[in-house]
Formats: sequence, structure tokens, C-alpha cells
Amino acid sequence: QVQLVESGGGLVQAGGSLRVSCVASGRTFSLSVMAWFRQGPGEERSFVAQISRTGGSTYYAESVRGRFTISRDNAKNTVYLQMNSLKPANTAVYYCAADRLLTAGVGGNKADEYGYWGQGTQVTVDS
Repeated sequence: QVQLVESGGGLVQAGGSLRVSCVASGRTFSLSVMAWFRQGPGEERSFVAQISRTGGSTYYAESVRGRFTISRDNAKNTVYLQMNSLKPANTAVYYCAADRLLTAGVGGNKADEYGYWGQGTQVTVDS
């Protein structure tokens, strides 16, 4: 079993930056495609970013491309989401997700494709 724990959320002013982190338990982190999703109030959980097993390929929702960067450190069992130029519309709970069966870039833009989830971390962007 895989346990994912997010951290780093908080309150930030519009235009500011924040980095959220996700630490995975176990010894199979490098076998998993990792992703970040978001869920705002009254919204469906939606795709933000995905990273391949080695970190060599990344994929982004169009709304965050150029502002957000996903990365991973397999030695630390950690995936990161660097969020720059934040907007109030980015306010949401951000969730880390993992799956061992997906091929990055082929699948994984739907929440129900991931087998493991963290508890989420709240990101709030002030106007």
C-alpha cells in the first residue's frame, strides 16, 4: 500500500508563489506515475500536472502551463508542484495522486485513473 502526504499549502497574495510537496511511503515510489489535481469549492476534482516515473516527461493542464512546474525526487520519495504567478482562481485543495499502471502522457488526466491519493493541502490566493 502507498500513503501520500501533502504539505506546503497556505495563504498567498495574487502574483505570489508557493511550492507544495507530496511524500510517499513505501519503496516503490519510482514505479509510480505521479500527478497533482485540484478541487475548488463546488467543483469536480480536475487535473493540474503529471510527471513520468523518471521525471523526464511532464504534462500540464493548459490553465497552468508556463506558471506551474511539477518535479520529483525519487531518492526522497517526493513530488513537488511549484506554483508561480498565482491567481485567486487557483484557490483550491491540491491533491497528490499516484498510480503504477499508467503511462505518462497517455493516460492519467482523470481522477479515477489513480489508485492512491493524499489528503490534500489547501491553497488560498488573496486578491
